[in-house]
Parts: sequence; structure tokens; C-alpha cells
Amino acid sequence: MPGDQVLTYFLIFAILLGAYYIRGIAGYGSGLIAIPTLALFMPLEFVVPYVGALDYLAALGHGLHHRRSVQWKEIALIIPLSALGMLFAMFLFIQADREALKIWLGGFVILYALYSLLPLPQFKGSRIWALPFTTTGGVVDTLFGTGGPFYVIYLRLRQLDPTSFVATIAMAFMIATGIRLGGYAVAGFYELKTVLLVIASLPLVMLGMHLGMRTHSRLSARQFSAIIAVLLLTAGASLIAQY
Repeated sequence: MPGDQVLTYFLIFAILLGAYYIRGIAGYGSGLIAIPTLALFMPLEFVVPYVGALDYLAALGHGLHHRRSVQWKEIALIIPLSALGMLFAMFLFIQADREALKIWLGGFVILYALYSLLPLPQFKGSRIWALPFTTTGGVVDTLFGTGGPFYVIYLRLRQLDPTSFVATIAMAFMIATGIRLGGYAVAGFYELKTVLLVIASLPLVMLGMHLGMRTHSRLSARQFSAIIAVLLLTAGASLIAQY
């Protein structure tokens, strides 16, 4: 195997280990880290389905691990509204200026993350906020593969405790990602090499998740909030960086 190919696989596996360590802590964030970095040296049309499959498997394990803490009333709102956003995204994909959309959405996420880091009172919102935030999450996830921050913003407004937050967002991602994987499969994105790389990556995903969940159990609520804010900053910056 040529040296540059060995280096490429080393980078892939190092990125995955870090990405799923973060997911183990926060319940999301692997795509925010893995997709932009892997796309630097791999085709995006390969990266998104590849990471999508790993995210689904990670969410499956994470959601089942914390299944007793899942807030199902929130899931019952998030999933249909996300699906609505996915349908609307297909219209935007054809009609809208996607580059300008990245700037507006990325800027909004960064502003919210900065607010989260300031010592200001956190807002509490009713379930009516599921409409704008989870629908937008479905749109952004379909267009850019980074819609997680909008689900996070909504669940932060609901002021869930850290364990319920992680469990609920993991379950939401598991269901929503499953829907997207069906679309990728129909479109023919899962070739044999993609499936084989997914299988080869699973041990690193499991290791990263395990280490992250161990770290999560030792975090205070303040530390957890800071990690979420940093992830939101990363998401917003990655959207703008794609401009």
C-alpha cells in the first residue's frame, strides 16, 4: 500500500475517533466534525453517505443505551417536522442560492452559541418552538448534512437535563438519519467500497463513543453546556467556511 494511501487512512480513522468521542459526550456532533474535515481529501458525495451510515449506527447504540431517558413527546414533534423540512429542502435545492443560505444559517448558529457561552439567563420555550427549529434542522440536514444544531437549540429551550438531552437527541437522529439513509440507498450511493469502509470504521466509532460516554458521566451541567456551545460554534463556522 503506497505511503500516501496509508496516511489517508490514518487521517480518516483519527478524525473518526475524535468525532465519535465528541458524540459520546454530547449525543451529537460527529457529522459536524467528520464531514467538513473528511471532505478536504475525499469526495463529498462519498463522505456524506459514509458518515451518515456511521451516525445511524452510533445513534442506534446511543439511543438504546439511554432509552429510558428519551423524552418521547419531544420525539413525536421532532420527527414529522424534520420530515417536512426535508421535503422543503428539495425545493430549496432547486430554487434557492445555497451559498447565501449557508452564510445566513451559519451566522445564526454562531450568534446563538456565543449567547450560550455568556453568563446570561437561559430561555425556556414551549413545544411550539419545535416548528421553526426542527423544520429548519430537517432543511439544513438535507442540504448540508449539518442540521444538528437546530435540534440542539430546540431541546435546550426545553431545558432537559443532560442525560435526557443526550438520549432524546440520539433517538431523534437515529430515526431521522434512517430516513435519509433510505434516500441515499435508493440514489445508489452505497457501493461496495463504502460498505466495506463503514464496517472497517465501526471499531473506532465504538471506541470513541465509549470514551466519550465515560467522559459525559463526569461532566457538570456547566461543562456540558460549554461543550454544546463550542459544537454550535463549530457547526456555524463550518457552514460559513463552505461558502
